[in-house]
Amino acid sequence: MADFVGRAGELRLLAQAFDSRRSELIPIYGRRRVGKSELILRFMADRPGVYYLGQQSPAGLQVREFLTEAGRALDMPLLANLRPGDWRQALLTVAGEWAATRPGSKLVLALDEFQWIAAASPGLLSTLQRCWDREWKTAGNVLLLLCGSYLGFMEREVLGKASPLFGRRTAQIHLQPFGFREAARFHPRWSLEDQARAYFLVGGLPQYLLCLDDTRSIDRNIRGNLLDEFAPLFHEPTFLLREELREVAPYHAVLFAVASGHGAAPAIAAATELPERNLPYYLQQLVNLGYLRRRYPLDRHRPNPRQVRFEIDDPLLRFWFRFVFPNMSAIRGSGPRRVFGDRIAPSLEAWFGSCFERLCREALPLIYAAEGVTAGFEVGEYWGGQRRNITESPSPDASPAAQIDVVGLRDDNWTDLGECKWGRVRSAAALEAELDRKARLYPNRRGATLGRRYFVRRKPGSRADAKDWHSLQDLYALPDTTQS
Repeated sequence: MADFVGRAGELRLLAQAFDSRRSELIPIYGRRRVGKSELILRFMADRPGVYYLGQQSPAGLQVREFLTEAGRALDMPLLANLRPGDWRQALLTVAGEWAATRPGSKLVLALDEFQWIAAASPGLLSTLQRCWDREWKTAGNVLLLLCGSYLGFMEREVLGKASPLFGRRTAQIHLQPFGFREAARFHPRWSLEDQARAYFLVGGLPQYLLCLDDTRSIDRNIRGNLLDEFAPLFHEPTFLLREELREVAPYHAVLFAVASGHGAAPAIAAATELPERNLPYYLQQLVNLGYLRRRYPLDRHRPNPRQVRFEIDDPLLRFWFRFVFPNMSAIRGSGPRRVFGDRIAPSLEAWFGSCFERLCREALPLIYAAEGVTAGFEVGEYWGGQRRNITESPSPDASPAAQIDVVGLRDDNWTDLGECKWGRVRSAAALEAELDRKARLYPNRRGATLGRRYFVRRKPGSRADAKDWHSLQDLYALPDTTQS
């Protein structure tokens, strides 16, 4: 708790809700390990309330555990001896006892892993609706936090139009992983390049970032934290899937296929040997969990469904299914050091290069903010320029097709096209000429001005002062506008 990083905006919102004169209902959702529970516990550290972590257990047992926790947290031991019939009685009893003994004081009721609580009590959402409408809304003394990890459930059952709670939330928090600059705060001893590599490996999830040790090299961290079968991150992907999904094997197959370069649905079906009619279900489940995302060429035209590609959106899963999963037997047979040296290290910098492209797309909105761009925009990438078999994933080797790493499509009739280079830039002029060639293949149907941007690890001396060249140091120095 003393080392809590970031989340200033979310903590400020929760504090304002607690200090308001009305009752508040705030769903908090986001993928696993993103820090939802830590956020709630940090907020509740000096405020009265009951934090209950849902379990995959019968409803009656969960109600009793909730009352036990309420008795302890509120210093009302008699609550633990109650035997209510259902959640409604339990919740109203706790809130009522609090109001009776501390009139005018607000109480936080935080139900974490809400999807598990609701699964064991199918009528819980309607129960909360009745509690809210008939008691808490007018009382003005309850801050109800509903926290869940399964994005599909939270968006459908809690936030969706068909939910009994629809229209009752007073705010909501979709907690996202840290961006690359906040993630760097976990490893102050490392250089910017190694902070970026750490971000490429585990992304912005606090729990993963804390596993990396910045008193050791990135290579040693990979061997010790990602390839050692006794390290927590070695088993984390399998644990994640088993926690959320009933059958793990087909999801392993899909993620391995995508990590191996198969982005289109027909190619994934062929690689996994899963029936193509069943594949949309598996893909959607992984998208709902935040592990996969859809991508398409960004050119202001509605994407053709055949152009949609999938990529692993979670950095740890992307690394694990690219380097760990296919080498599992070798790791156990030969050990992390040898497998890293023989099978991973030779491909690692090229893989970092693809991760750098994602970081640059993440940085472009920050660049726009620093430059004072006020127009709306979309950020993505583009591939095209040549007819390609739809069963194949886009590839930079598919010459003469245009593979444009960064596209910033702005509403002020300006489109930025960006080239990313993680490796050494041997010729700045050659890189500029390459982007010019790709720009000629970009379908600029609206006649926008096409700007050029170059994202590199280090600027070549000849472009040290060029405003359209962005080094890694430039990106990490961008001002933070998210917490203002």
